[in-house]
Order: sequence, then structure tokens, then C-alpha cells
Amino acid sequence: MRQFLLFQLYGPLASWGDVAVGEQRPSASHPSKSAILGLLAAARGIRRDEESRHREMAAGYGFGVRVDAPGELLRDYHTTQVPPAKGKAKFFTRRDELRNVELNTILSSRDYRTDGRYTVAVWVQGSETPFTLEALADALRNPQLVPYLGRKSCPAAVPMCPQIVEVGSLKSAFSAAVFPDDDRLSCIESPAQISYYWESLDGENAGMRASMVYPRRDQPLSRKRWQFSERDEFYFSESAQEVSG
Repeated sequence: MRQFLLFQLYGPLASWGDVAVGEQRPSASHPSKSAILGLLAAARGIRRDEESRHREMAAGYGFGVRVDAPGELLRDYHTTQVPPAKGKAKFFTRRDELRNVELNTILSSRDYRTDGRYTVAVWVQGSETPFTLEALADALRNPQLVPYLGRKSCPAAVPMCPQIVEVGSLKSAFSAAVFPDDDRLSCIESPAQISYYWESLDGENAGMRASMVYPRRDQPLSRKRWQFSERDEFYFSESAQEVSG
């Protein structure tokens, strides 16, 4: 038996960062581990420059997600005016930046997922963890910093409703999670196939036999430098009828 922390994520917009080259800023179809750890860290009041605390978070927890609705891709052609990166000038607000007489324009293409809904599972891995699952659940109910779905412009649109279950497998944990009905979710169409993604658990502890294993570069190494390493992510899908049944 193992304890799992489960919570739901939904927003009109979300962005689950993937490997980015140049001006292209893609989004994966489901949450990245770095995004979920960042969300949990924000809920606990951990700031980006607290490197050691982020390393503890990255080493202390395993992560899985069930995609209840994948949403659709939205691509935004993005323009931003910024001051030149020279000298020792510091800008503490956006207003300060725009006061600069020499502004450069950065062009980028940014991807979002619209109306995606996900059930996230987190469990303890390793002998030392910075917080218990109960402490993380409390933080999600009363976050110290604003949690968001990948980017600051993507707030969560429904309560996350964290809950802890003790079951024999990850699949059983997803089945045991119960979230209240919410009118804001009534317009979302359920897909024909439900997808699961997870890490580190073998078939018995996962309760699923992976049909695919592939590397994903979203294991945080340094928040300051935005460096990530690869981890193996397992994939399994089944029909929505099997899930509801």
C-alpha cells in the first residue's frame, strides 16, 4: 500500500513547457514534472531563487497524471518590448522597463492548451522529503504564492481539491479520486481514450502495463538557470468507457 496525493487541474489556458529552441515556445499535451513541482513549491511559498529547496522537491516526489480532457492547441504570435541587456540597470517593475528610451522587440510563437483537464498524482520517493503529502495538500488549499498552469497568464479556474488516498497502485489512486461537480467543467467533452503518464513505478505499483516509454526533459536541475535533465516517462491509455465503468 502506498499513499498518493491527488488533485485536479483545469484552466481555460495552460502551457506545459517543452524543449524550446529560438523563438518557438511549444507546449506538451499534459503537465510536465517541473510545472507540477513549481506549482507545489509556490503553494508552499518557495521562491525561484531558493535552489536547494527546489532540489529537495525534485528528489523527494514521484509524479503521474491522467489526462481527463486534452484540450486543443492554441498558438500565439507574441511580441514583447524589453530594455537592452547592458549596463547595471535594474528594473523592478514592468513600468520601469517601459520608461527606458531604448526598447527592443522580442518576437516569439507560444503554444497553449485550451480547456485541458488533468488529475495529478504525487507520491513520496526516497528516504527524505521536504514536506509530507498532508502538508502539500494543506498548501494547495491555502497557497502562499499564486499557483498557475505553466505560465503566470494561466491561472487555475476551479479548486484543486487535494485529497490523499492509500491504495495498492497508481491506477487505483486515480480511480479513488473523487472531485465535486462544477458547472465550469460541464462544457468539456470527454475524449474517447483516457491517457496516463507516470514515472519510476513498475507495472505492479503502477497498476498498468506501459505501452510506451520515452525520455522527457523536465526533471529540474537548476531553477535559476532553467536547466533540466531527462527522465523516463511511461504511457498507457484505455477507453473512456472502461474508466467510467
